[in-house]
Amino acid sequence: MTIPVYQIKIPHYHVRTKPDWESIGKKIDKLIINNFLGKKIAIRCISSREHKGKSMDDLVRIVKKSGTDRYSKRRKGDRYENIENKKIDFFALDYKVKKNSEMLWQFIWSFYVFPIKFGHKPVRLDLAIIYDYNKLKKVYHKYKGRKDVKNDGFVFKDPENKKQALLGMIKIL
Repeated sequence: MTIPVYQIKIPHYHVRTKPDWESIGKKIDKLIINNFLGKKIAIRCISSREHKGKSMDDLVRIVKKSGTDRYSKRRKGDRYENIENKKIDFFALDYKVKKNSEMLWQFIWSFYVFPIKFGHKPVRLDLAIIYDYNKLKKVYHKYKGRKDVKNDGFVFKDPENKKQALLGMIKIL
């Protein structure tokens, strides 16, 4: 199975100043709509900056080989611990792709706003991983100190064949 890797150049997307997440998101959304219209998908976005010593191309190779960017059991992900100790393979947002879907603005916004909120530098996302929602199971979970139930956790239905859930990746250059 060949996993398509799309590329989109957005030279004005940086995090030195507040990015225009709506216009940037629409450009990436258009690529997703053109390639996944009508599909139910889960989108996971990552930044190679958050993976020390790994380039975007390294991460693409890792995801193609294993189906996930969780390449080290020793590497702890951000907020993977939840108060119920539920297993979570990755965090993503799910969508039914329609002609007018607006998806990526939310990732660009949160990668910029939330690090600042917690005293860190904003993060530029540079890789979007597109999964087949039907090959995943949603994990409802809670974080310590919060009452709301989160629905952004996922596990693979077939953990022995994680890459079967991959529909594609988008390198944001």
